Amino acid sequence: MKIPFEKLDKAFENRLRLQIMSVLVVNDRYDFNSLKELLDASDGNLASHLKALEKEEYIMVHKSFLGRKPNTNYEASAKGKQAFKQHLDALEQIIKNQKTL
Repeated sequence: MKIPFEKLDKAFENRLRLQIMSVLVVNDRYDFNSLKELLDASDGNLASHLKALEKEEYIMVHKSFLGRKPNTNYEASAKGKQAFKQHLDALEQIIKNQKTL
């Protein structure tokens, strides 16, 4: 039986991107500072991984102001949710295939 490694999405190979998508798939939106605190990530590291997910069109970015302070919220796109589900399904299949060997 062929193991479906090719079905894994390279965008989710990074731990932080996997964590970001895990949070965004189960929440409507999450703001930058809350993500940073939850994931214990630095500003630069989080920003670069969010940008990578945005480039893939897996997340949507919403910028606004709360009073005079800028506020950036992130939301998983339909494309991102589907890609994440397929990635998790592929991981599950790989695990199941290993049990049968």
